[in-house]
Amino acid sequence: MNASAGSSSQAQAQEAAVLRRARLGDLDAFNSLVDLHQRAVYNLCLRMLGSAAVAEDATQEAFLSAYRHIAACKGDRFRPWMLRIAANACSDELRRRRRRPALSLDEPRRPDEPPLDPADPAPGPESETLRAEQRRLIAAALLRLPEDQRLAVILCDVQGCSYDEIAEATRTPLGTVKSRIARGREKLRRELTAAGTIGGAPAS
Repeated sequence: MNASAGSSSQAQAQEAAVLRRARLGDLDAFNSLVDLHQRAVYNLCLRMLGSAAVAEDATQEAFLSAYRHIAACKGDRFRPWMLRIAANACSDELRRRRRRPALSLDEPRRPDEPPLDPADPAPGPESETLRAEQRRLIAAALLRLPEDQRLAVILCDVQGCSYDEIAEATRTPLGTVKSRIARGREKLRRELTAAGTIGGAPAS
């Protein structure tokens, strides 16, 4: 076992111990899990919903739900279970949104949001402006994907989840996960290529 794998295994074991304490009602342990995963949950909500303010609300709602139902989190992996709750919070918000006027999809990005494409080592002002526009177009294109494909692509290409984690988080067969990712990526590639945003595979 290499050092990286050993470190990862140790981190997983430590998180599993924290999760066990949280299931027993330890609030500090649950808050530790929030600290570890709130960025991933917020970013998922942001990509699914397209609004920082709405994503903040969905993130808060997801963690409140997780706290109330933490005893239902079985096994030693918190992230897939937490992402499923966040995805459900997003689905609830999207259903509500369909019953009221749509929110703007052009809300400015926050400075701490991770880009969807690799950053230049030393981008100049012009390059950074182009990249900001590219990221905006990619984020908008994600929002036009069907909800199931959008979720699968975000979990895979933005959150870095494995296919197994995505299947667990979405309660979807592995083959369906792979199909949704492939179809979502292809739709993104076609749309972004047509817009001149990319020349090949979609940025992730």
